[in-house]
This record gives sequence, C-alpha cells and structure tokens, in this order.
Amino acid sequence: MNYNGCLNELCKGKVSLVKKPFVVSVIGPTAVGKTKLGIEISKRFNGEVINADSMQFFKEFDIGSAKVTPDEQEGIPHHLIDYLDPDDEYSAANFKNDLHDKVYELKYKNKLPVIVGGTGFYVHSALFDFQFSDVKRDSDYVNQTLNEIERVGIEPFYNRLKEIDPKHAEKIHPHNVRRVIRALEVYDITGKSMSEIEKDQTVKTSYDSLIIGLNMKRETLYERINDRVDLMVEDGLVDEVKNLYHKYGESVQPMQGIGYKEWIPYFKGEYDGNRAIELIKRNTRRFAKRQFTYYRNKIPGVQWYDVDPNNYWSTFENIFKKVEGKLNHL
Repeated sequence: MNYNGCLNELCKGKVSLVKKPFVVSVIGPTAVGKTKLGIEISKRFNGEVINADSMQFFKEFDIGSAKVTPDEQEGIPHHLIDYLDPDDEYSAANFKNDLHDKVYELKYKNKLPVIVGGTGFYVHSALFDFQFSDVKRDSDYVNQTLNEIERVGIEPFYNRLKEIDPKHAEKIHPHNVRRVIRALEVYDITGKSMSEIEKDQTVKTSYDSLIIGLNMKRETLYERINDRVDLMVEDGLVDEVKNLYHKYGESVQPMQGIGYKEWIPYFKGEYDGNRAIELIKRNTRRFAKRQFTYYRNKIPGVQWYDVDPNNYWSTFENIFKKVEGKLNHL
C-alpha cells in the first residue's frame, strides 16, 4: 500500500470518520532501542520524529543525554530537539502544547508523527489530554521563596514538599529549586498537591494513538546502560558537564538530569570521578526500572514487544506490520 497516499487521504478529509490525528508513540526504558525504531518507522511510513525525551529538548546538553546525532537521524527530520536554551524553564504542560502544534504541522504535511522518548509523564499527559493546573506564576511568591532559600537553603522547602506530596517529591531532585517552588506554589494557592491534580485527570485521548512499548531482559538492559555510560565518558562527558557547569551553574533544569547532576559533587571535591561514573550507572538503572513501572501502571493500551539486541529486526518487522495494519484501517 502507498502509505503516503493513505495519509494524504486522511489529511484531505476523505477519511471522514477519523477526527483525531493518528500518531505512533515509541516508549520504553532508556537504552532499549527507541531511537532506532522511531527512525525505521519514519523511513517506512513517511514519518517524522517528534522528540519526547525531556533532556534532549535543551541545547548543548548532548553527550550525557544520549542525544541523537545528525548521522544517527539518517535523514529523518527530528522535531522538539535542541530548541530550548539551558536556562529555559519547561514542563509537561509546555510539551503538551508544543507536541499538539507539531502533530498538526506534520498532519498537514502528510507526514506520520512518530513520537519517541522515555519521559513517561510527558508522554502520558500529552497523549491523554491532561488538564494542567492553570495557576499562574506569582512573582512575589517566587521571589520571596527564593530569598528564603538563599538564607536557609533548599532543604526545609524540599522537606515540606515531601510532607505535602511525597510522590511528587520523588520525581524532583532536591536541588531543583524551580520545580520545588512551583509544587509548593500550586499547593499554597489551590490547596491541592501536584499528585492530587494528576489523580483527578480523566482519561481522554488527544490522538488516535498506536503506542509501542519496547522491553528487554533486565540484565541485558543494565549491561547496555553500563556500557553506554562508559562510552559517554570516552566521548568527553566530563568536559561537557564541566563546561556547562561553569557556564550555567547547577540550578538550570537540565543540570538536574542523570549524567549531569552526579558530577557536581565531583567538581566540588566531595568524591572522585570513578564514584561519579558508578552513580550515573546506578541512577540510570534505577531510572529505567521506574520508567517501566510508570508505563505499566499509568499508560493504557501499550502494545509491548520484547527485543533482543542481537536480533532487533525480527521484533521490528512485527511492529511494522502493526503500524501497517493501523494505517490500512484509517
């Protein structure tokens, strides 16, 4: 079948029953092979990739985020990547809006949107139409809190957040001043925690979505994670983080990401480089486990596929058939 033609018919309005744009979303734990699959789907079905990895939004944070390189993109356009400055603030609500714009932009170009990334809450909230708190930033509240943090440190505020909303606090690094303040601000204004707001959401889909989940044997995945961290170090990770740390400091949002935050105590002389590397490996393994738990418990309708890194293509072919079948029924 001519998939470009299929999408053309959809975009011209000839498939009248389909009101929501069709998107493919590729999710899964870090290092499982999402990037390669997204590119291969795009190559076969006239698609373009929309990044959903929260670290890859930011310019300059390249090695530690495992950002897809131009060569790795294989000529497939990638959107929402390298489009934020490191000192920009960004949230799932921002992503929801930006993803919406990109999906419709690609729809009218007769392209299949292929959403690729492992930031579970971002993907979940965008695909299932979360209505985020509309509480606007109160500059007086923010400035007063910042002044207090300068005086007494972030710890009392983070501890208060843990008391108010322990689930949300687990998602935030203790030194992520902006996110701690925002969570407290929303609670103090609305009386509701971020977790309560998330829990109150109704499941309403924004798109006609085919959600592909990749899984891998845990020991194999952990080995791949460890090897990838070693390769990042060989590729110049330490120098990248050092330059970004001196340029932007430790409080910018992407510096709180795994692969970056572990180097800050090293730069301060609190432990050696080997300890930083081991912490990155450990934290990445733990993150992969949390990702999988989140997908399983929170995101409905995922089509799961086990992958063998020595034989990706047998799994990929089955996924291509699933995408083909979906397109044939648009």
